[in-house]
Amino acid sequence: MAVHGTTQATAVRTPNRGLRWLRRNVVAIAGLCTLGYLILPNIVVMVFSFNKPNGRFNYQWQRFSTDAWRDPCGVADLCGSLGLSLQLALWATVGATVLGTMIAFALARYRFRARSGVNTLIFLPMAMPEVVMAASLATLFLNMGIQFGFWTILIAHIMFCLSFVVTAVKARVMSMDPRLEQAAQDLYASPVQTFLRVTLPIAAPGIASGALLSFALSFDDFIITNFNAGSTVTFPMFVWGSAQRGTPVQINVIGTAMFLVAVVCVVVGQLAGARKRSKRS
Repeated sequence: MAVHGTTQATAVRTPNRGLRWLRRNVVAIAGLCTLGYLILPNIVVMVFSFNKPNGRFNYQWQRFSTDAWRDPCGVADLCGSLGLSLQLALWATVGATVLGTMIAFALARYRFRARSGVNTLIFLPMAMPEVVMAASLATLFLNMGIQFGFWTILIAHIMFCLSFVVTAVKARVMSMDPRLEQAAQDLYASPVQTFLRVTLPIAAPGIASGALLSFALSFDDFIITNFNAGSTVTFPMFVWGSAQRGTPVQINVIGTAMFLVAVVCVVVGQLAGARKRSKRS
């Protein structure tokens, strides 16, 4: 009877131990599942970048080949549209970051009339569907007689990315300790020196995050670009058009290269941050 009772107690404790382990690690398991779900499409794109399809569509695996990697610009207008998207994303990032940083400082540091209204207007592009903003800008350009092309896309991208930069920078500026700037002024630092040596370094992470977000949003935007591009073709528009005629493997190559560059940037940033924290400790 004692042996039988011990066996039952062990059988009861084993499920409880498993449940306790599951409760302790449920967040980590859910995070890993979510991460795998997000990365899975990138892995599929990466695998099919080494495919050599028999027809025009790169949707079924046929055989391994590195032809697309050896000639990523083998498809007409692919690298041209890619370069145009990179150029637009770069200039849109610069414009949105400069304007958004100034607006964020004004909203966080000063009190003025219609400040709440400006905050609402800044938030609207993030809340409304992209198609609404795209159609509004297209109507504006048509009424003003502006020809669609590079500049209309750039203006639309800056308008779209501006809200995200303001939100990121404003959150960073509002969390700053004003006593740091006051201490710099007590040490006879000029307003310019205080801004360059105290304020700007503290706000730099928010500015950098806003700039990176603007670059990513501008580069892969399709809806706003499609409304305001005219005959100009960016990389997302090229991908959309190719999907109707036949998707070349080179698109997967470009997507894989972009994903790997992003991963490298994130890893380098994490390593630099860890190294800086270890030096401080």
